[in-house]
Amino acid sequence: MQTALDQEMAWRIKEIGVFKVGAGKNGPQRKPYIRAGVALLYAHWEGFIKSSSEIYLSYVESRALRYRDLKSCFVVFGLKGKIHTLVESRKSLPNIEAMDFILSKMDETATLQITSAVNTDSNLTSKVFSNIAGSLDIDTTPYETRFHLIDSSLVERRNKVAHGEFLDIEGGDFSTLVDDILILMRLYKTDIENAASQEGYKRIG
Repeated sequence: MQTALDQEMAWRIKEIGVFKVGAGKNGPQRKPYIRAGVALLYAHWEGFIKSSSEIYLSYVESRALRYRDLKSCFVVFGLKGKIHTLVESRKSLPNIEAMDFILSKMDETATLQITSAVNTDSNLTSKVFSNIAGSLDIDTTPYETRFHLIDSSLVERRNKVAHGEFLDIEGGDFSTLVDDILILMRLYKTDIENAASQEGYKRIG
């Protein structure tokens, strides 16, 4: 898992760096580099959170634990269909059948639905990020001071670029934004690594 996370981070940093350098130069290409750089930075923010979360889920699944040995948030990834029935159905029989099914699976080896597990809604705001992190039992408290940065400085500006609108950011500000978003990405990577090494996916007791 460590190697996969390192690789996932490394190529993104390299690509972002190209636009950071370009945005810092004087000349007619500076503005296009900034506009394209904002869109690219957002793409790597969304892509890294999604990919690293899926890497962690794959790691948890590879532990071959029973559903009952996992924290509830991970059980949901394996039995989401039946849990959805419990939430949505107003009829007693489907609910009873769904609950019986869930209980019968608790001693089986967990199989997680990884490909559809992490949904960024193509708009990774602080709210969406918190939902993803929470689904993996990652504490979002350390990120909260940068929620406004995510929503206003990154996502809102990316949406302006996507809609062909004016962008209120200069080279120096873009460089700072890059540094701040990379801090968040590295923090999330560290949190996932710690969760894996400390077996944070296991049910206690």
